[in-house]
Amino acid sequence: MRKSRAQWAIVALSAVCALSCRLDMHVQPKYKADWGSTFFQDGRDDRPKIPDTVARGHMHTDELLYTGRVNGVLVDQFPFPVTRQVLERGRARFNIYCTPCHDYTGSGRGMVVQRGFPSPPSYHIQRLMDAPAGHFFEVITDGYGAMFSYAGRITPEDRWAIVAYIRALQLSQHATLDDVPASEREKLTSGEK
Repeated sequence: MRKSRAQWAIVALSAVCALSCRLDMHVQPKYKADWGSTFFQDGRDDRPKIPDTVARGHMHTDELLYTGRVNGVLVDQFPFPVTRQVLERGRARFNIYCTPCHDYTGSGRGMVVQRGFPSPPSYHIQRLMDAPAGHFFEVITDGYGAMFSYAGRITPEDRWAIVAYIRALQLSQHATLDDVPASEREKLTSGEK
């Protein structure tokens, strides 16, 4: 009996010792950001970026696509054709990211506003009706007032799709019969479905 207890104690002690010895990546020489180093002359462990280099896939040469500007000026044009597919993508992204504050029509009475958050301006006021498309892209990218930046959440292409959808919302609230194509206008005036 005594012998079996001693054997079990040795087995248990061996298991504890075996599990506590971690000679893997936890026990290795390494550098972590801002630790400092005696290896490099400047005493820093993280190396400075090499001037005039761009990370692969991050060279944004299309000024319009990435800033909403051309030659530094906000413009009222899109970097790609606005198709039905782009508008549907914009509607889907708008419903996900924008409706909590701006609601589904863009009037600025979303659910968080109804619960006390400051109301954003309606997309249907004259100032925003006259604003260039680049303005909306820039606001989505950088944020404005109480609105934070969505650059890390929404790709530039999707931001432009949202801007196209905002333009469609603005048109929907201020459209006249003259804005309807002639072939469709007949259906509206005759009551045809």
